[in-house]
Amino acid sequence: MAGVRILAKLYMTIGIVGLGLIGGSMAIDLRRRGFALEILGVEAEPVNASAALKIGLVDEIVDLEQCIDRSDIIVLSVPVGTAVRMLPEVLDRFAAIEKEYAAGGRDAIVKSPDGQRKKIVIDVCSTKGGLVDAVKGHPMRRRYVATHPMAGTEYSGPWAAQPGLFDGRACILCNGEESDRDAVETVERMYDCLNMRLTIMDASAHDVHTAYVSHISHVTSFALALTVLDKEKDEKHIFDLASGGFSSTVRLAKSNADMWVPILSQNRDNVLKVMDTYIEKMNEFRDAISSSDEGKIRELIGEANRIKRILR
Repeated sequence: MAGVRILAKLYMTIGIVGLGLIGGSMAIDLRRRGFALEILGVEAEPVNASAALKIGLVDEIVDLEQCIDRSDIIVLSVPVGTAVRMLPEVLDRFAAIEKEYAAGGRDAIVKSPDGQRKKIVIDVCSTKGGLVDAVKGHPMRRRYVATHPMAGTEYSGPWAAQPGLFDGRACILCNGEESDRDAVETVERMYDCLNMRLTIMDASAHDVHTAYVSHISHVTSFALALTVLDKEKDEKHIFDLASGGFSSTVRLAKSNADMWVPILSQNRDNVLKVMDTYIEKMNEFRDAISSSDEGKIRELIGEANRIKRILR
């Protein structure tokens, strides 16, 4: 684990809701790097729940209420549409627990012994506007920290989880001023343990930027895959002729619809703006190719090559 920052062990209980690629990979590294003493899992799909237990991603499968009650940090690693519905429920439970504690009905589990709130919920979703809006004005809003670890593969499910997935990658932390300082600091330490680079951004800017650097890539990959599949009815030809360039371009077309339909719906306006610009550029290429304007084609490719200075 060269280059990985090992923190002092915090011995936290982490509850992960959604045990797919992201949630499962977080579980692996938070345990092996000493951040988590215990990991609880919430998983709606029985096959995935059983697999997560079998391969050791989590110590126990529990329901959402048990997860909230027993965890220090709850990670919502579910499709964004589900997260928008679930996040207010988690904060409602925080409020109920705090009320019970104040009435002396149970041990302090929202508050630590020194009276400071400690329970935190985060999400790891690819869009933020809907989530932030869903809990605006909630009395426990400050216990929510909006995050987006920019890592992943085209694969899904607990079997896709892997150690080191987040190493060296960017993590966006949104609207931190709307969260308690102790919550933000704890979450920063968690992502530091995952060896991620933190970037601070507001939710609306995040959704614009992810439309450009993530969401449009998936849309174009889906569209290219459909184009080729429509033309090449005999899939054997695709297998026989496809080069590395084609495979890398359509790799994202393997991504799960359950995750991407809500993302594209939640970030619709930003994605449509990016698609309009992309279509304009495609039409520029089409016009240049149609008119055999090699100078224009060369000019367009030259402009595109400027990306080399950014992505190495």
